[in-house]
Amino acid sequence: MIHSYWAYIVLAILIIATVNAAIGLFSKKKFEAKDLRISLFALIAAHIQLIIGFIAYFTSTYFQTMQSHGMGYVMKNSILRKPLVEHPLMILIAIALITIGFSKHKKKTTDDAKFKTIFAYYLIALLLILAVIPWHNWFSN
Repeated sequence: MIHSYWAYIVLAILIIATVNAAIGLFSKKKFEAKDLRISLFALIAAHIQLIIGFIAYFTSTYFQTMQSHGMGYVMKNSILRKPLVEHPLMILIAIALITIGFSKHKKKTTDDAKFKTIFAYYLIALLLILAVIPWHNWFSN
């Protein structure tokens, strides 16, 4: 359950970080400490969500089903494939992009390049996350 609730926080912070980077990029702002902190908070929140997600994944009934029936069964079943393969894989890619974007921005020497790097990587990560959120579960509670 905490995985679902923490997801709201991650999504909100990631949207804020992406919008902040877009504003900084398009308005030619100076990259300041607050911009670094916003991006860092998004990175930290995403990594905490990843840890919570690993715990939820390996303790879920879905995972037990995969263990008992095998991966071939999971891949043929779209109801199981989404939470056991598609969602985790896309989230891992998204968090890798956030991590890479944050690391790469530190090597940039201009404010414009810093904002551009964070904006590009965080935006792609945000889109991937939005694509694999189980929306039907979010709105049924």
